[in-house]
Amino acid sequence: MADESAAPLQAPSLQSSHVYAMAVICLVAGLGIGYLMRSSQLAVPPAQPGATASPHGALPPGHPHSLEELKQISDRQAAPLLEKLKSNPRDPDLLTQVAALYHTTHRFKEAAGYYNRAVEIDPGNVPYRTKLAASLYRSGDIDGAIAQLDKVLSYDSKDANALFNLGMIKLQGKGDSKGAVAAWRQLLKSNPNLSSDRRAAVMKAIADAASMTSDQRASARISTQASTGTGATHASN
Repeated sequence: MADESAAPLQAPSLQSSHVYAMAVICLVAGLGIGYLMRSSQLAVPPAQPGATASPHGALPPGHPHSLEELKQISDRQAAPLLEKLKSNPRDPDLLTQVAALYHTTHRFKEAAGYYNRAVEIDPGNVPYRTKLAASLYRSGDIDGAIAQLDKVLSYDSKDANALFNLGMIKLQGKGDSKGAVAAWRQLLKSNPNLSSDRRAAVMKAIADAASMTSDQRASARISTQASTGTGATHASN
């Protein structure tokens, strides 16, 4: 959402069915960002069957606009906001409007820059910082995104959006399924009044991530047996 950053790391042992399942969850959840509060932060198209979602760079198959068309659209829509910012450069509402516009038109680095300016004005604003993390992640700055979410959680350790996003970024960006599950379990524990549909979505994400972890362990065992000849020894016995 037009950055040519590398795709997020994924453990090579993940089965394609699990990768696709998590891609679908990511798309349904807006890649985690803002899902739990139905934020308009992301404009994510429906999942394409058989395709894996990349949170960085290229547009997904079937997107109605090219990156150049999105840039032209955002330039037109941002022009009046940027004009207002000339006379009021420290207006966080204007800054975040521009940032949101750039984010939804795949200009993630520019979006992060404007969100960062808003955060500098209002450091304790959790929604601003959470959206900054989204734009950083989509621009390819995975560590920066995680740092911003950690900062959000230092202000509000129960923030559902930050916890959900942290889990998704750890899973998709770092291949850290255990870290993702830990974040999502903390989300459920600290938000007992989460609506049933959102709780179900988080539990589905946990189940799929845990399944990935099991597959990784099985793959590691097979790899170890193959390299040491253990499997062949057992077979001969």
